[in-house]
Amino acid sequence: MSNTNDMVNAEKVAKYNKWIVVLSVVIPIAVAVLFAVKIPNVEPLSFLPPIYATVNAITALVLIMAFFAIKKKNVKRHELLIKFAMSLSILFLVMYVAYHMTSDSTKFGGEGVIKYVYYFILITHIILSIIVIPFVLITYVRGITNDIVRHRKIAKITFPLWLYVAVTGVVVYILISPYYNF
Repeated sequence: MSNTNDMVNAEKVAKYNKWIVVLSVVIPIAVAVLFAVKIPNVEPLSFLPPIYATVNAITALVLIMAFFAIKKKNVKRHELLIKFAMSLSILFLVMYVAYHMTSDSTKFGGEGVIKYVYYFILITHIILSIIVIPFVLITYVRGITNDIVRHRKIAKITFPLWLYVAVTGVVVYILISPYYNF
């Protein structure tokens, strides 16, 4: 009986792994392509940056809540919070792409040290936002397939990466917000 369950679980994991690879490649490419697309004759969605920055802030808080939920061994709450954080990240991505498809990119106007701080945060945010995709998906699959030992192991990497991306998204918005043309 256990072998049958292990085989079914292995088949599920293999199917999930194919989706992880596909999504980990397709999402960054799609974002890059869509980022370059401008929809003509559409009102710019200039109201979105503070909204998606708020979504990033909420994502960070939800991730912290999920961390404490699992520390208290509240698996169900942890699972619900992680699903919510994933939904928030998807919502952020949709709004971010929609904004950039309808609006010109804003140039950072700061000078001196703050300029280097801003670009360091922005570049690490962008790179890690790509890197974190497979980590989140692998961690999630290991959780839902009850591969708890391996789930915990990768979650120790995924959590700080995902939290960094969420928090630095807010910081990037705060630093560039004075330069938006609303």
